[in-house]
Amino acid sequence: MMEFTLYHKLLRVSSVVLAVALLFQAGLVSTTTAIMASQTQSYLANAVGVFVGVEPTELNTITAGLTEQKLALDARENELRQREIAVGIDQGGATRDMTTFVMGLVLFIVVLLLVLNYSLDYLRYREMKMRQVAGQTMVRG
Repeated sequence: MMEFTLYHKLLRVSSVVLAVALLFQAGLVSTTTAIMASQTQSYLANAVGVFVGVEPTELNTITAGLTEQKLALDARENELRQREIAVGIDQGGATRDMTTFVMGLVLFIVVLLLVLNYSLDYLRYREMKMRQVAGQTMVRG
């Protein structure tokens, strides 16, 4: 039947995976999972980067010094943020809320596609049955 096609299986699996990920992201399972999700996003955002080599000049040297100071300040800020999270002051609410909203929206769209697909399949199946019944009654008549 139509509901056993690869497309239907993909829609069902993706909706379940998105729903489970959304539960963890939103912190409905545990607040620890929401904090872990937020920290993972921050880590991935900081880990992705591009490095390019440039010949050293006076301007580059000054810029490199400023960059080192900025990195040191960022490291201190990150350490402070980690302490706040450990104490429970900062929960990373704004980022988590936006991610939860986006994941919820994607889940809604997938479920909407799933329902729409099944309803269209049902209508097509019903129309085929009606044609078969109409064809059989014409043959008998």
